[in-house]
Amino acid sequence: MFDADRIASFPERPGVYIMKDNKGKVIYVGKAVSLKQRVKSYFQSKNLPLKVASMVPKIEDIEYIVTDSEVEALILECNLIKFHRPKYNILLRDDKQYPYIKITLNEKFPRLLVVRRVKKDGARYFGPYADAGAMREAIDVIRKVFPIRSCKKDLSRVPLNERPCLNFHINRCLAPCQANIDVNDYNEIIRNVIMFLEGKQQALIDLLKQRMEKAAESLDFEWAQVIKEQIQALEKVQEKQKIVSTDMSDKDVIAMARGFDMVCVQVFFVRQGKLVEREPFILKNTEGVERREILTSFIKQFYDGAPFIPKEIIVDEEIEDLSTIEEWLEQKKGSKVVITVPRRGEKKKLAEMVAENARAFLDQRESMEDREKMKSRKAMEELMTYLQLENTPNRIEAFDISNTQGKESVASMVVFEEGNPKKQDYRMFKIKTVEGPNDFESIKEAVFRRFKRALEGDEKFKDLPDLLLIDGGKGQLKYAREALRELKFEHIPTIGLAKEFEHIFVEGRDDPIVLPKDSEALHLVQRIRDEAHRFAITLHRKLRSKKSIQSVLEDIPGIGKARRLALLNALGSIEGIKKATVDELSKVPGMNRKAAEAVYDFFHKKT
Repeated sequence: MFDADRIASFPERPGVYIMKDNKGKVIYVGKAVSLKQRVKSYFQSKNLPLKVASMVPKIEDIEYIVTDSEVEALILECNLIKFHRPKYNILLRDDKQYPYIKITLNEKFPRLLVVRRVKKDGARYFGPYADAGAMREAIDVIRKVFPIRSCKKDLSRVPLNERPCLNFHINRCLAPCQANIDVNDYNEIIRNVIMFLEGKQQALIDLLKQRMEKAAESLDFEWAQVIKEQIQALEKVQEKQKIVSTDMSDKDVIAMARGFDMVCVQVFFVRQGKLVEREPFILKNTEGVERREILTSFIKQFYDGAPFIPKEIIVDEEIEDLSTIEEWLEQKKGSKVVITVPRRGEKKKLAEMVAENARAFLDQRESMEDREKMKSRKAMEELMTYLQLENTPNRIEAFDISNTQGKESVASMVVFEEGNPKKQDYRMFKIKTVEGPNDFESIKEAVFRRFKRALEGDEKFKDLPDLLLIDGGKGQLKYAREALRELKFEHIPTIGLAKEFEHIFVEGRDDPIVLPKDSEALHLVQRIRDEAHRFAITLHRKLRSKKSIQSVLEDIPGIGKARRLALLNALGSIEGIKKATVDELSKVPGMNRKAAEAVYDFFHKKT
């Protein structure tokens, strides 16, 4: 346990403290106005919250970083939490998985993409969308209303020497690849898309009406009709949006609801007085934490990555560090931001409505999760019965092999805990010792390497399975069991699942175990086997694709490994290399004019 006497040397200055366990793993990150006083409070108070009380004995070391201000400490705290995702911090559940809509303003003819991370690349981002359905609906409207391109073609030089695609013929794209539309006109459409995503539908409709009238006056009736159809589509979208504020301003309204073991924070996005979107977010690690601390943590994590910050944020109750957070948001936005806790009136009713929606979503989510937990529990209990296991198989690991005629052979290891995939524990093994298409020996190698790593104390492999599932029949099972015996892990129950009849094979038994077709146990092992198969194929395709790219470049004289990697890093793909000019190729690190001409000639003069 941490020596509390060390705290005397901590500075009484703003900063961030980082708590670690006996393995050096970060378990909590916090900020403080005074590092000494804040850290001292963990070891002096006798009435600590339950969660904090359980954390303190696990603290072995505390590091700190001094900052010049509390706002700097808040920014650093957000970054460290996002990077380490500590066990005892309140976390947005799976926040890395929330998608964003990206407008590639850094391209000549911008596209619309769905991405998982926001980068400082000159593009414009909208989100995050916790409800992927709402995001897809927005994209669908944009695709129908605004004829922007969806292809991946490099349009730095147009027209291209190819015919326009199907989207042009069904009026979903204006074919900028054929120079059918001027860059400025295309960018005007992109500005319309941005206005739509910003929730400025009425302003966009008014603007389009002006352009329609102008097009009609110029006798460009065809273009006027296109704009008219856009206006009609946008008006239909607008009809669905509810007016929730009379001041017609932009604001976010945030409220939370607390359940038995989870918290839902609901955000209503109000733009120009209308509710344009709402998103529910689930938080974890909230047991025993006060409501205001939960809401504060959410606001910091949410707006740390939010591409847009409104002038006003309404919350349904008080938060911590209000003035510091306002100052931080103002720095991010570049203008004043106000956080309001309404006591009466229209804003109070709005906050209450958001809280009611948070409660309704949480009730639905908890009910659904309860049903899923019951199904998973039933499946594991059935498995224990059918396989005559001594313990419930809470952790199941599955192995599968994928290759092409024995080449680029790879093994996948997927992990399910409590009936759900635990993707952070997934592992892959490139098969090293097996020649040709030999799944039996490949399974043996992969299983052997997995459990050998466990014997060696590798943290990534320390958790052992309650049940090992091998994709295959008696042969694959036999070789997996040989690997386990060699490493003294033969006590781990192992089954082979043969795909054709879904028969389960166990060692020492000639007849297979046939699970009832309607059993939850069968559905669970099928799901795990299919996931292992999917993961193996994905890994194999990546290896095969990488090998194929390398093989093509290996045929070019004077292009060694270093230059091949430099070309791929700079130009992204074989297609990018093909399209590059000699000048562009020669500017790649490690390349010269002669090498660039060799690459260009290889792709353009090859018969």
